Amino acid sequence: MKPSLALFLVPFTLLPSFAQDPAILQVKVIEGEGIVYAAGSRATRGVTVRVIDESGNPVDGATVSFRLPEEGPTGVFSSGTRSEIATTRSDGRAGVWGMQWNRTAGSFEMRITVAKGQARAGTVCGLFLSESGEASGTARVGPRSSRKWLWIALAVGGAAAGGVAAAALGGKAGAPAPAAIPGLQIGTPTIVLGKP
Repeated sequence: MKPSLALFLVPFTLLPSFAQDPAILQVKVIEGEGIVYAAGSRATRGVTVRVIDESGNPVDGATVSFRLPEEGPTGVFSSGTRSEIATTRSDGRAGVWGMQWNRTAGSFEMRITVAKGQARAGTVCGLFLSESGEASGTARVGPRSSRKWLWIALAVGGAAAGGVAAAALGGKAGAPAPAAIPGLQIGTPTIVLGKP
């Protein structure tokens, strides 16, 4: 008897799962970034991420690891450890909540890593523990916040310098110079050559 060709065909469902795994993962914090919690409190809100593949589709069944710092402003998850594992749902979301914060005030980052098959991705979520005991659901902290304030300060400084330059140029053209900006003083620059 000849062997049937059907004996050598492998059903699609028996193929290894890595054939269906995404080549690229992208992870984004969609809830919890920049939240301020009272030091020593328990988190009433959590951190949620969304994981998508290279086509922008949500990734179901990805393993997401959330990790808190070992020292400084930090806390523990409900398990009593500094790391927690979650799995994304069909919408690509996974999250943690109910963290117990320590009493050390300051900013810190929760490290988040995602894995599905051979693909890996990671990000951080900036959080803050407040010494005053007041929590806020809208405050932004961490590097993104400080950069925002840096750009605002540069814009204000640039506008003020532009106003001074316009006043100087306007005075030379015979037009009346605008009034000085109150509280703004620009001193003589100091240039030092060599070692101070």
